[in-house]
Amino acid sequence: MVQRYDRLKEIQRLDPERDFLEIYRLTVTYEFPWDITRALELALYRTYAVPSIGRLLDLTAELTERTQKRYDDTALLLDTVVEHGFDTEEGRTAVRRINQMHRSYDISNDDMRYVLCTFVVTPKRWLDEFGWRRLSDHELRAFAAYYRTLGARMGIKDLPQSYEDFERTLDTYEHEHFGWDEGARRVSDATLALMGSWYPAPLAPLVRGASLALLDDSLLRAFRYDRPGPVARGLTRGALRLRARAVRLLPPRRKPHYARQNPEIKGYPDGYEVAALGTFPTPGVRGCPVPGHRRPAEAPAE
Repeated sequence: MVQRYDRLKEIQRLDPERDFLEIYRLTVTYEFPWDITRALELALYRTYAVPSIGRLLDLTAELTERTQKRYDDTALLLDTVVEHGFDTEEGRTAVRRINQMHRSYDISNDDMRYVLCTFVVTPKRWLDEFGWRRLSDHELRAFAAYYRTLGARMGIKDLPQSYEDFERTLDTYEHEHFGWDEGARRVSDATLALMGSWYPAPLAPLVRGASLALLDDSLLRAFRYDRPGPVARGLTRGALRLRARAVRLLPPRRKPHYARQNPEIKGYPDGYEVAALGTFPTPGVRGCPVPGHRRPAEAPAE
């Protein structure tokens, strides 16, 4: 019988630089599948507050008019790499699809590097506050190595090396670039509406309120949302902390749970082909599901 902390012990026996994929997979599919899903949703949401990113996503209309599909495709492409690895046919196809979409736009390396940083830093910060345990140093080093590898496959330059580097890069970029943009606000509103649509209609306002209660003040200012009151914040955050205490007492997960199994993925009831996920944009006309990097001469094909 696997005990609650046995997988953490397994993780700590691995080398975070060599075995980063195995560590990352154990952490996100066994230890924290629900939390990592929520954290990555918040990570991508944060990027909208950078006007150059939020404005582009609004112009493509992919996150305002086809919100559910863009959510599904983003989650499934990233999930494919987690499940199959970087050097399998499926993993290479997923990265190739991401790169093909990103190359349709002239998006700066700095913006793309920032998006990558959110994938590393936001899960750690979420789990610090709402996880049944915090990430170990081994896991943080593996997260950094995993996303360095993904970033390199996407042609991103000047990648952070350690978790601390990712965190400094993110904090500095947000301090320098967070700001108001009308298009970014539309993308934000569409994303909040999508989250509400996953629940019965009468609950949608509560879901929106709870989502806003989880945003820090820098995000609220960038999108010009009113700051939720202390009661809303206290109830939302308190409920998540109670959930963490309950999860800590549960038996550990016996099978991996991948993002493709999440109930929020609604667009492919009959299955999907990785090569058909995402958009097939005409440069400057149709867009991609997540911000990317356009360096046709430099970005690798897979």
